[in-house]
Amino acid sequence: MTRYDFPQDLRDAQIALHQAQSEYDQYVRTLPWSAEPMPGWQADKQLHTDYRPAKPDSPGYTEEQHQQVAAYRKLLLELSAQVSTHPFWQTLEPSNVVSGRMQLKHVDDQPVGEAA
Repeated sequence: MTRYDFPQDLRDAQIALHQAQSEYDQYVRTLPWSAEPMPGWQADKQLHTDYRPAKPDSPGYTEEQHQQVAAYRKLLLELSAQVSTHPFWQTLEPSNVVSGRMQLKHVDDQPVGEAA
C-alpha cells in the first residue's frame, strides 16, 4: 500500500473536520427531533412485536439552536472544501486520489507514539 506524506496543513484541516463533525453530531443529539414545532405521533403496532414507534411533541429549535446548527454546517462546508481542494491532490496521479483521501481520513487514528 502506498503511504502518502500529507502536508501538515492538510492533516490539520482533516483533523479539524473530524472534530467539527463529532461536535456537530453530539450537539444535534441534544436537540428536539424536529427543527420546527410539530405534534407528536404514534405509529401502528409492528408485526410480531408489541413495539409501537412514537415521537413526543417537538417544540422545535430555539433561535440560538438554529444559529448553532447553521454555524456548524458552515464550518463543516468550509473544512470539507479546504480538504477536498487542497493543492496536494494535484500532486497525485488521478488513479491514486481516492486511496489518498481514504488514507487521509484515518491519518489521526494511529496511537500516540507509533511511527508514521
